Parts: sequence; structure tokens; C-alpha cells
Amino acid sequence: MPILPSISGPRDLDRLSPEQLEELASEIRTFLVENVSRTGGHLGPNLGVVELTIALHRVFSSPDDPFIFDTGHQSYVHKLLTGRQDFSGLRVRGGLAGYPQRGESPHDVVESSHASSSLSWADGVSRALTATGRADRHVVAVVGDGALTGGMTWEALNNISDDNDRNLVIVVNDNGRSYAPTIGGMSRYLNRVRTAAAYKDLHHKSDRLFRAFGPVGRAVFRGVRGGTHGFLSRFTNNEALYSNLDIKYLGPVDGHDLPALLETLELAKSYGAPVIVHAITEKGRGYQPARDDDADQFHAVGRIDPTTGETLSSGGRGWTDVFSDALVDVGERRSDVIAITAAMLRPTGLAPFAERFPDRVYDVGIAEQHAVASAAGLAYGGLHPVVAVYATFMGRAFDQVLMDVALHRAGVTFVLDRAGVTGPDGPSHHGMWDLAMLQIVPHIRIAAPRDGVRLTEALDEAVAVEDAPTVIRFPKGEVASDLPAIERLADGVDVLARGESEDVLIVAIGPFAELALDVADRLRAQGIGATVLDPRWAIPVQPSVVEHAARHRLVITLEDGIRVGGIGTRVRQVLREAGIDTAVDELGLPDEFLDHASRDQILADAGLTASKIAQDVVAQVLGTRIPKARHAGETGTIDLPLHERH
Repeated sequence: MPILPSISGPRDLDRLSPEQLEELASEIRTFLVENVSRTGGHLGPNLGVVELTIALHRVFSSPDDPFIFDTGHQSYVHKLLTGRQDFSGLRVRGGLAGYPQRGESPHDVVESSHASSSLSWADGVSRALTATGRADRHVVAVVGDGALTGGMTWEALNNISDDNDRNLVIVVNDNGRSYAPTIGGMSRYLNRVRTAAAYKDLHHKSDRLFRAFGPVGRAVFRGVRGGTHGFLSRFTNNEALYSNLDIKYLGPVDGHDLPALLETLELAKSYGAPVIVHAITEKGRGYQPARDDDADQFHAVGRIDPTTGETLSSGGRGWTDVFSDALVDVGERRSDVIAITAAMLRPTGLAPFAERFPDRVYDVGIAEQHAVASAAGLAYGGLHPVVAVYATFMGRAFDQVLMDVALHRAGVTFVLDRAGVTGPDGPSHHGMWDLAMLQIVPHIRIAAPRDGVRLTEALDEAVAVEDAPTVIRFPKGEVASDLPAIERLADGVDVLARGESEDVLIVAIGPFAELALDVADRLRAQGIGATVLDPRWAIPVQPSVVEHAARHRLVITLEDGIRVGGIGTRVRQVLREAGIDTAVDELGLPDEFLDHASRDQILADAGLTASKIAQDVVAQVLGTRIPKARHAGETGTIDLPLHERH
């Protein structure tokens, strides 16, 4: 009889024998492959933490002992063991989130899926428990070796070691990978431990020796194993990694050996002070297609054939593919152009560039702040760095963009993948903050291409700028169909449509150009003339946008970012500075954390559909909805004293 359906909470694990725990691990792997292959999601990371998660829940008492996952994409097993076994709607509106989510379960603590913050959370939670008389409870942080490339983990370790009278267990889930193989000196150090023949030989020989003596020998082996762990770590020189931190180190332990994991975690639990447990695991464990995938071992998959691992739905050409090809082309023509990524070489499209120019790519690990500050130095040295990251991660390096790049007028290009609404990965992955956040940086230039042709064009223009930061943003998924302009104005703004009358000016940012054209067609059917402009470079606001706004009765801005402080706000401010009082309706996303759902569902919730926008514009032109359009024939220009004009 299957065991997994009988698990409704972690304490159900207590009644299982060692053999049943092993069977449960096997059932969980089968469940993950069967279910995630139907919905898509993070498969490889979860296959790698099955035994580790079982052991954690067997030894500790969540939620009284809070579990904090870094980054949370490896929490599917945790969900299964805490009573959430309906994966039919994984990452779909109304179904389970792909990351921990407090609304789902009291067992989930940290929802953010940005790496390297778990130890800071654990530090704070453990301090709070101690300060409020709950020092008997434990805090468990599960951090990947990839997250150790982020500076926050070491800032947290420094503080944890300064106040070490707390029940805090740090589990390093060491599989040699974050998204792709982990890089850097830390990775090389851990890799030597992971593959050290001395560790593996000594461990296996001692295990065989004691087991040869039967039950008594096995009891002796378990009794001395704690001391053996310490001996082995010193034998492989791994303890030196943490020797100056004053934190107890246990390991390395085989992350798929349940008896060893249970024993080690019990030792950590009883220690009474911060402990690091170093568990070596295998990403994609138990599923050959994942193990055979050299790129990322099925870190994140779409719908796949569970038997072969082959993708079932092959979409068209993606935005990332267009950028990838364009960057290689730029690299052929410009030897000074280099690329930087933060542990996401393949996801951001830099792999082809790295294959063509292996000496011109720097992967800094999960360290966006370092990537940006280093880019400023590279620019000072005469190179032009292209920093490729997901839009959601750009906030981590805002200070460096502002003070290291912009203040020093460094020619650095930032390419932001997955900008705007990303859909199933939820609130911490939507790239909806970058337009509002980055446009306040002095001298910055921000491009949002509407299609692949314009993306290639924008990259060429961006790397030609040597005295200011430039940004190119594009969304997740298939690239939009080419939308040729009917006219390009002198300042580079593209005119996509003109109505018979100048009633409404629609300023469309990026792929929202297609939405804008749909709105214009609907307005035309109502006898309302609409002009559609694609600024291409949304920041700074171009003069022709101002000139067109003065001639129209109403301005509508469309952007795949938050309305507050967005491009629409900037357009309105520039119009007022120019003495133009045309009403502006700024359409975009609300300043809320948007739950996981499809892109279309989220945009519909925000009122960003052609039918809703056209309906509202008709009401504004008729004067029944604010902001009201000016009467036909009125000018949008107002007289301002010279000292008030900019």
C-alpha cells in the first residue's frame, strides 16, 4: 500500500520504519516526475532534496521549528510532507505556488524566491525566539551551495557567529549547482571536498567494517559516527572553511543516506548553538533524463514526457533567443563588448556568446551587486560590459547602478530578461518594478523593444553609448511578431498608426504596441482617431512625444510595469514642464504583489485588455470619465512664465 497518501503532516513520519522512509522517498520521486511533467516547474532541485527533506521533518518539528528555504524552488517535497499533495494546479491560479507561500500553510515562512537571504532570515527569527522566551525552538535554514556565492550569506554568517547561543541549524545543500554549475573559488573548494577520494574511501571503508560485525557493529558505528564526521571534515580540510566563524561544522554527509542524515541532524539539534550541516546531494536524483541534462539537470521544465524527459510543447522563437543571437553579432563587430551574468549564463541567453568568446564572459555567481560594480570598473578600463539578469533581480543591485555606474558616467548596458508579468512563478519573479525604479537614475536610457527587429536595433544603439548606463528590457516567452512602423521620426520614435483625427495619443511601451494597435482599431470603429507611438527608448521622454501630446485631446500610456512612478508618470511630468496640459491616463500594473497566474489573467485583472481600455477611452472622450479629454479643436499648450519652463 502506498505510503505518501497517508502523510498529512510531518509527525506522520514518526511511525515509519527506516525501510518505509526509503520507500517513501522512492514514491515521492515518482510523484514529482509524474506531476511536474504535466504542469512544468522546478523538477531537478526537488528530486535532489527528497531524503534531506524527509530527514529534516523527521528530526525537527515544523512549524514550531521554522524551516527557511533558500530560494524556495526546492520546497515541493516540503509541501508534500506538510499535507499539500494536490499538484494538479501547480503554478496555476488557484493551485499550489511554485515557492513557499504563507497563505498555503503555516509550515511556509519565507515567500521570496531571491537567493542568499535565508541566513539573514534565520538570524532574525532565531534572535526573536530567544528574546521572547522560546529559545528551546530551533530554526532550520536550507541553503544551496550556489547561494553561498551571494554576499548576504557571509554577512549573515558573520553576525550569527558573533552571537552563537541560539538553536540555529544551517543545512548546506551542496550539489555543485545553483541554476547551472556553481562557479568561483567557493565552488572549487566545496567541489574538492565533494569529490575527495580520501573522504569517500574512508567513509565507505568504515561503514563496511562496522557493518561486518552485525547489529553490535552497526550500533558502534552509529555511536562513533558523530566524531567520525568531525574527523573526516578535518581529514579533507573542509573544516578550515568555517574555522574562523566559530560555528560548529558537521559533514560532509551523503544527502541521500537517510540513516546518516538522521544521525547528523540529531547531533545538530542537540548541540545548543549554531551548526552547519554540509549535505552533498545530486540534482535530478533518480531520474535519468534530468541527470543526463548537462545544461541545468532539469532545474525548471515546461510540460515534458515523463518517460523520456522530452519537451511536449515547443514554442516559437523566444525573446532570449533574439538577444542571444544579437549579442554574438555585436561581439563579432566589437571586441570591447563583454558579457556578465549572475549564475544564469543559459537562462539569460549568454551561452552562445560564451561559446564563441569564452574569454569575454564573466559569471560572478549569485552576486548581482558585485556584477554591477565590477561592470563599472570594466567600463573604466575601456570595455563595454553587457550585464544580463532577470528584471526581478535588478532591484538587488540598484545602489550599484546609481552610485557606481551612473554617478561615474560608465558605459554599461543592462539587459533585463523576463520583464513585466512573468506569470506562474509568482510575486517575487514578476519583473514589474524596473521601469519605475531605474528611470530615476540620472542620465539613464531605457529601451523597451516591441519585437525582435527592434531588440536587435536597441542593442546596437545601447553599446554605442559610452557615457551613461543603458537598459534594454523584454518579457518572458515568444517574441512578438514584427510590427513595422509607418514612419520613424527624427528623434527615433516610431509611428505605428495615425487616425483620421488627432483625438487620442497612445504611447505604447515595448510589446504593448500590439495592444495599442488593437485599441486604436476599436476606437476607429467608434469614430475616434488614435495615433500610436512606440518611443523605442522610453527614457528619456523624446521631444516628438511631447509635440504629439500637445496636438491630441487625450494621452494614454501603456506599460508592463507598475503605474506608480512608471513611464506614464514621467510623460505627464515632462508635459507639465513643457507647459502642456493634455490629460494623461497612465495604464499599467497596480503597486501590489501579484499572485501566480497566467499572464493573460493578470493583465485582465489590471484592466489591460483592448476592450476595457477602449471602453474607458470612449468614456473619457465623451467627458463622462476622468481624466476627461479636451474638447476638439482646443490646444494643449498653456502659457507659462519663462522661469517655470524647463
